[in-house]
Amino acid sequence: MDLHDKEILSGEILPVVIIGNGPSGICLSYLLSGYTPYLSPGASHPNPLLNSKLREQPHLSLLEQDLEYLCEGLEGRSSNPVAVLFDSLLLPDSDFGLDHTSPLEWRYEAERAIPHLVLGKGPPGGAWHAMEGSMLTLSLANWMELPGLKLKDWMREKRRNVRNDRATPAEIASYYQHYVSQMSLEQSFACGTTVTSVTRQPASPDGSPPCWRVTGLQRREGEELADGSSVSEEVPFSLLAHNVVLATGTHDIPARLGVEGESLPFVCHSFWELEAAISRGELDQSSDPVLVVGAGLTAADAVLAAHHLNTPVYHAFRRSVTDPGLIFNQLPKLLYPEYHKVHQMMTQQQQRPSAPAPDQAQNLNDNSTSSSPSPSPSSYTGYLSFPRHRVVAFRPDKKCILESESGQRTVVQVSKALVLIGAHPNLSFLEDNGRPLGIYQNETITCRRNPIEVDPFTNGVVAADGPGMYAMGPLVGENFVRFLKGGALAIASNIAKKQREESGREEGDFTIDRVMERWADRQARAGVCVLDS
Repeated sequence: MDLHDKEILSGEILPVVIIGNGPSGICLSYLLSGYTPYLSPGASHPNPLLNSKLREQPHLSLLEQDLEYLCEGLEGRSSNPVAVLFDSLLLPDSDFGLDHTSPLEWRYEAERAIPHLVLGKGPPGGAWHAMEGSMLTLSLANWMELPGLKLKDWMREKRRNVRNDRATPAEIASYYQHYVSQMSLEQSFACGTTVTSVTRQPASPDGSPPCWRVTGLQRREGEELADGSSVSEEVPFSLLAHNVVLATGTHDIPARLGVEGESLPFVCHSFWELEAAISRGELDQSSDPVLVVGAGLTAADAVLAAHHLNTPVYHAFRRSVTDPGLIFNQLPKLLYPEYHKVHQMMTQQQQRPSAPAPDQAQNLNDNSTSSSPSPSPSSYTGYLSFPRHRVVAFRPDKKCILESESGQRTVVQVSKALVLIGAHPNLSFLEDNGRPLGIYQNETITCRRNPIEVDPFTNGVVAADGPGMYAMGPLVGENFVRFLKGGALAIASNIAKKQREESGREEGDFTIDRVMERWADRQARAGVCVLDS
């Protein structure tokens, strides 16, 4: 959709603007477009308490029911109660490996549709389009799907055997893009947009209520050149909205260690840089070791990629290999054999402290000691882990200084260093990069340590400058697609409730009915972003 449409958008306050077109934004768009979940007639849920509650008012849609009441007594792998509820309804008892049929049925009810815009930098699917395409996803295939379109069925139509019940990121990205087209949501998606500011607008003298102003740039293709190419241009846009939803994800800015030498050319912060080095033939079995820093899944993928080339690997991380918080200790071995292999390597091939080597102490502080790496006996040749170690510094001669909890330092010679310790969201469009919205208001927003603080049953942002700001997905700590759908349910339910309360009342110069009429007219006349389905 082209936002450079002054005739349609000028002065109009849209009900909802969603910033981010990944699975969070797509799922919320689905619920706001009139697709409504009900308890299917004759269906039952394996949880007797939840089943009893659902049967109390089966004529009401899930969007109209008391979500807090339905959530009572439920337990799951998410700390968000609505996420646990919706996951339990979409995939009953899936944590136990059972394949119960969902008790929900989806009805398309056009009268429930709420006009909205979904803004995204690239095609629908968000960060999934930028992920490495050959590795398997962490989640089972059905955990990655969105309501109304079975991922396995879609994959079978693509004539691919479902391997180990998991898909690749490239397949997931294609599925999300196809989903938007299949569900006829593309009229609400504006691709190529970068949001630069979200601010609270006070009530205007003409009686328009307070709202949110969303400004930014939209990339548009310019005139076609003689060689058939075209020059793109960025056109400013400005939107007013009663509700704004933050759904940007957290993959924008790689996290950094903040140590000396981290900006040296051989220090990388993304898996893609390792792939590029491999494709250029820079790494093989004769290379100096690659240092991988981090103990998450991306770090594990880097270990596997380098190990596959027989390139030696040093692997440094802060946690113990037995730490229950380590992701590898939370994954079933049978479902994730490749990550179980990495965990075995981390456990069995650890560095053994040895006596300091006097000739290596020259690069260190006077009060420090140093040792060279010494492996434990293992079958994983060419790999050495450094549990409970941190990076002290990177040197221009491609030497890295590691330090253990006890203070012993080790110098390692490497060809490349990959710092893969997570990422931060780009919330530069918010005041102070969104820090005031976090649980710890003076710290950077992160998925695990400092998510945006929201109401658990509406996903409304607690510290927002005014009502109508929501956050969902990784920004509130939900890193798995299966659980971020609960945020979409909470937000859609709360917005629908507010609209029911405001039904028949004018808001500024536009009633909800007039906005709906203008929105339908725009959908009929506007261009849409190109989707590959």
